[in-house]
Amino acid sequence: QVQLVESGGGLVQTGGSLKLSCAASGRTLSRYNMGWFRQAPGKEREFVATITRTGGSTYYADSVKGRFAISRDNAKNTVYLQMNSLKPEDTAVYYCAADQTISISKLGNRYDYWGQGTQVTVSS
Repeated sequence: QVQLVESGGGLVQTGGSLKLSCAASGRTLSRYNMGWFRQAPGKEREFVATITRTGGSTYYADSVKGRFAISRDNAKNTVYLQMNSLKPEDTAVYYCAADQTISISKLGNRYDYWGQGTQVTVSS
């Protein structure tokens, strides 16, 4: 199995940027489609972005499209989430997840492995 560790979260002002990283160990990341999800206090976990094994295709939630960018470096066994033009409603714990099935998915229950999460707080 694969172990995932997120980093890069923190406190940022509205309009600012953060870049999250998700480092994998145990198995090569190229075996998995990868996703980012988030969960705000009192809310359900929601899909943010996903990327195919090779990085050839990406998909985003409408709420982050045009502001966030998911990428991966399989040689470094790391997935990234560049977040620009941050808004207070982006405040949440952000999780990366690995999906070993063939087709890409926005559904959290399709993902097999999860990191522990990193807090992102956007102040107004």
